[in-house]
Order: sequence, then structure tokens, then C-alpha cells
Amino acid sequence: MRIDPGAVMWSAPERERAGRPLLILLHGLGSHEGDLFGLGPYLPLGPVLASVRAPIPHLGGFAWYPAGERTGEHADASAVALLDWIDTLSYTSVGVLGFSQGGAIATQLLRHRPRFFRYAVNLAGFVMPDENPGDEELARVAPPVFWGRGTIDDVIPGSLVEYTQTWLPLHTTMTERIYEGLGHGVNGAQLQDVQEFIRVVG
Repeated sequence: MRIDPGAVMWSAPERERAGRPLLILLHGLGSHEGDLFGLGPYLPLGPVLASVRAPIPHLGGFAWYPAGERTGEHADASAVALLDWIDTLSYTSVGVLGFSQGGAIATQLLRHRPRFFRYAVNLAGFVMPDENPGDEELARVAPPVFWGRGTIDDVIPGSLVEYTQTWLPLHTTMTERIYEGLGHGVNGAQLQDVQEFIRVVG
């Protein structure tokens, strides 16, 4: 499994990326690299944005792992592919923001390299309910993680929400925000909170 460098959307040309922090955007199930790239105007100006296409074709879009998978096998493979791609880049620090399935992968990246990422943002997502060799180290490091979700999100099963509510405070420094009347999506209030979170921790 590998990331296609030609399918990454960048907020800055290559000559302007060195010496700046990097924020990686990870879309949800069945979407594509152009989806979260539109959030650019609502995110801090400092980081270079890199919106990445997931490696698995799915219903006209792409996925980080097969729908419904809960073992972490393909999620781990996608995380490793992302790390291999990140290692080819130039940056001062790296943060990651994922939506839904991309949010699960954002957390999975922390589990693979607990001391590497400056922060993670998990929007309408969850934590894969499996054990990972990096979990113990992650709990010691406790990097900042923003977890935002809506009160009427009917896509993410309640069991995964409950698991994430228990797991994140034990392994990260969690900022949790719940948005009244928001379904499986992102709204303006959430983006304001994300911008402030990244400004403080990034």
C-alpha cells in the first residue's frame, strides 16, 4: 500500500514549503483529496496544507480501510504508507487533521509514532478499537488531540463513540467539543475551535 504523491493537493508550491509546519488533511470514506482542501481558508495560515488521497478505491472515491473494518489491519497499513510518504518531505513540525474515517487514521498515526506529531484533530471520527504496540508510549507522551462531533451524528456507532471517549483521555491530552444539532459533518463553530486549537498547540 502506498500514497500517490501526484494525488496530494498542496496549499503552497514546493519552493515555499521548507521551513514551515505541515498540516496533513485526511478525508473520510468514499471521498477524495479535494474534500477537506476546501477548509483551507478556515485554518491557520502558518502551516502548509497537504490534502492526501486514501490508497483504497471505494465507490467512486477512496478509503483508508474497508468499510466496517474494526481490526486495524488496513488502517495500520494506511498509517505506515502515510509515514513513508511523510518521511520524504521537508517540514519543521507535523500535525494531522482527519474527518470520519480519516479521523481514525489521524489517531492511528499517533499510535505508530507517539513522539512525532505535534497534534491531531479528529472530526466526526473515532479511535480504532484494537490494541497497538505504540499505545503505552503514547499514553506517556499524551500529545494534544482535538475531538469534535455532533449531537445528531448517526453515522458513527455509539459503541465507537463510547470507546473513543474512554480511550482518548488515557492516551492523549484531549480537547473534546460536542456541537448541538450537528450531524456527520463540520460546521463554523467547530472550525473556529479547530483554528484556535491549532494556534495554541501548533
